[in-house]
Amino acid sequence: MRFLVTGATGFVVRAVCTELAQRNYDVSRAVRRHPGSGGTYFELGDIGPAPNWSGALADVDAVVHLAARVHIMREGAENPLKEFCKVNVAGTEHLARAAAASGIKRFVYVSSIGVNSAQTVPGTSFSEANQPNPHNAYALSKWEAEQSLLRIAAETGMEVVIIRPPLGAVHNQRSLVALDNLVDFIVTCITPPKLLTRLFW
Repeated sequence: MRFLVTGATGFVVRAVCTELAQRNYDVSRAVRRHPGSGGTYFELGDIGPAPNWSGALADVDAVVHLAARVHIMREGAENPLKEFCKVNVAGTEHLARAAAASGIKRFVYVSSIGVNSAQTVPGTSFSEANQPNPHNAYALSKWEAEQSLLRIAAETGMEVVIIRPPLGAVHNQRSLVALDNLVDFIVTCITPPKLLTRLFW
């Protein structure tokens, strides 16, 4: 099987690519700029509504989409939400539609637990009963991307798997997931023969 992984120079993505390679899967990596190291890379520039994905998607069985505009500590954009949506919403939709048009069966999207909210009521945790409550521009863009992917899944039949992992770099109490566990879960979501469109967190 062959997989396309986006954002392949990122921390989590490098671990995903390493794990896939160790399991003898063929991995193609979509990046903004070629890192100059070994492997199959497709240099696409900024992720948004413009890149031509046809070469990167050729002969691919599934896509793992981790590339995103992430939290920026010193935001310089005049309209941060617009910039987040350009990459995280329009870019994700553009890739997903290209994937579906190429006949790819499964699209795994790594979102954010921030889609649920910034915090829970003391003594409780997020559950399937919670309504999304994105707490900032980044989380809102991730939620809008999720909605776009679910529409594409309904329209095309492509399986969409959405993962909202709780990661570190926060200054409060939060249940976190270890990198190895997250990587194993992502790989599990890519490889089974049949998996209905669904959301995990």
